[in-house]
Amino acid sequence: MVSEKVLRFQNKNKDPAWVAQAIEQQLKADGYKTQSKQAPLGNIIQAQKAGILRDIIAADRCFTFVVSGQPNDFSVHIGIGKWVQNIAVAAAEVLLLSVLFLAVDVPEMLWTTHVENGLAKQVQSIVG
Repeated sequence: MVSEKVLRFQNKNKDPAWVAQAIEQQLKADGYKTQSKQAPLGNIIQAQKAGILRDIIAADRCFTFVVSGQPNDFSVHIGIGKWVQNIAVAAAEVLLLSVLFLAVDVPEMLWTTHVENGLAKQVQSIVG
């Protein structure tokens, strides 16, 4: 099952780098382990929920956010990708992996979609 949520914001006059930083701060406040990198395409954030069960079941899965565009016309892409151990070295890989989603069973995909929708609402709240 493939899923990606794209949020587009126009006439918000928000610096995409600031939006990416605010998203990362919110994710950290929600208990996610994060890493980020500024790349030519935009700002990339990976977020992974930590925990023993999570580490055993799907240690390499994470949410990937890409914030790109201009202050009055930018997009936030939210998807499921593979956790890249060194995002600074592998920024290009993250961009490729963010569109290559991992196949998961239906119950897990439904839960992931639920969490993804909640994260999208938080992004919309940050942007205003």
